[in-house]
Amino acid sequence: MRTAWVLPVLGLLVVACYNGPSGPVVHRTAVDEEIDLSGRWNDVDSRAVSQEMVQDLLSRPWLDEWSEGGNKRPRIVVGRVANKSHEHIPTDTFVKDLERELVNSGEVSFLASFGQREQLKAEKLYQAEAASLETQKAMGRELGADFLLLGQINSIVDQAGGITLLFYQVELELINVETGVKEWIGQKKIKKVVERGEWD
Repeated sequence: MRTAWVLPVLGLLVVACYNGPSGPVVHRTAVDEEIDLSGRWNDVDSRAVSQEMVQDLLSRPWLDEWSEGGNKRPRIVVGRVANKSHEHIPTDTFVKDLERELVNSGEVSFLASFGQREQLKAEKLYQAEAASLETQKAMGRELGADFLLLGQINSIVDQAGGITLLFYQVELELINVETGVKEWIGQKKIKKVVERGEWD
């Protein structure tokens, strides 16, 4: 008779131990809330830097000069943003933040990235073989970029005792594709002090 109630009780104890306070505790939070746990480059840095740099880019004389020359909205493509910092930074996320800010500004036309263009090319080659003539998309009809946006992320780490100073410098350059002239150079710096923590 004892085994009839001992086994269920043991089962409850196992479940209680498994779901006890030693397990992870997860709290959902707003995606735009600023949270900085380690001091490393994070989503807040990516979003803030992209917003500020695009605002600066669109406020400079090159844009008015382009429009005054009788040109329509400049066509921009974002090239490589190199990570030259001391840590792993997913630059694709930062590039997407830049792309979103540029597209939503309404001031420029934004073209597909290099990787996306390769996929477009592959799709057109497939259509040339498999799609009907009425629905095939022709090669050589893509719009060329007027400007190329390139950049890099650098960092410096300084540490003494339990205090770590993290310094990030993001640099972007807007280059005229036809002339090679650098129409705009932007720079954004971030400095963080992390106390009583070990940097790994």
